[in-house]
Amino acid sequence: MSRVVTIRGAVLSMLILVALVVWWPAVARPFDKVIGSTLGVAGPANRYLTVRFLDVGQGDAIHVKTPDGYEMLIDGGPSAVVLRELARERSFFDHSIDVMIATHPDTDHVSGLVDVLKRYAVGMIIKTAADHDAPAAVAFEKAASAEGVQIVIAEAGQQIQLGASTTIRVFSPHGNTSDWENNVASVVVQIIYGEMEFMLTGDAPSGIEEYLAAMYGERLKSDVLKLGHHGSKTSSSEEFLGVVQPQYAVVSAGRDNRYGHPHREVVERAGAAGARIISTAELGTIMFQTDGERLWTVE
Repeated sequence: MSRVVTIRGAVLSMLILVALVVWWPAVARPFDKVIGSTLGVAGPANRYLTVRFLDVGQGDAIHVKTPDGYEMLIDGGPSAVVLRELARERSFFDHSIDVMIATHPDTDHVSGLVDVLKRYAVGMIIKTAADHDAPAAVAFEKAASAEGVQIVIAEAGQQIQLGASTTIRVFSPHGNTSDWENNVASVVVQIIYGEMEFMLTGDAPSGIEEYLAAMYGERLKSDVLKLGHHGSKTSSSEEFLGVVQPQYAVVSAGRDNRYGHPHREVVERAGAAGARIISTAELGTIMFQTDGERLWTVE
């Protein structure tokens, strides 16, 4: 394990917005649909992209900080525990997050986002159109509306330019997800910085993975893969792992969880694909850093 000291600082405005969100078609054409804009001032710059898989128990929460100081939070876990993890190494006066993505409205993904919206000024919210009547999902929808910021419905082909150097590509969902099952509607994104990629899949099941593998092929190749659905056997198909070819496969799950995540079949499949499997249940928050050419974990 390498140790890297990150330079963290306060974001200068509580109302920082990001994100140039543009249309990215399946065949490479010039960007032709701008649905967002970049406003505000980023935090202090350094050379490293930092991606943290937060220890929030049985759930997902991923915090991204770009080299030029922009921040994104993908899901918030099942409770307010996410606030503790977000506060680590952060200035007391820093209460802004530029982009929030809610991959789908399951409680273990959006409940903590309600608490984040109460504590932080959020510049843009990206979410699926899938609906749910669970209390946490309803609370998130109310909190998101009350935030008064731009809300974008995720759709395959969108691209978010998070600062000058980091790109977020949306691979799924395709089409109107308003009547889809929650997991099937999961927002699947890839983070790109230099030559390094992170693939984040929410709870997308193997059917979606295989569809993406057939449609995008080698474009899915990523150095780090968050295994779908917390390492459940319903995700992380052999075909998907074969095209992603991850160096690391991350399980975001709670210690001794009642679901038995990660399932043995998934661990074996990921290992056979050449990935090193690491889990928040065993290690707590998992931090990666990259300079765009090299990738390492940080204790």
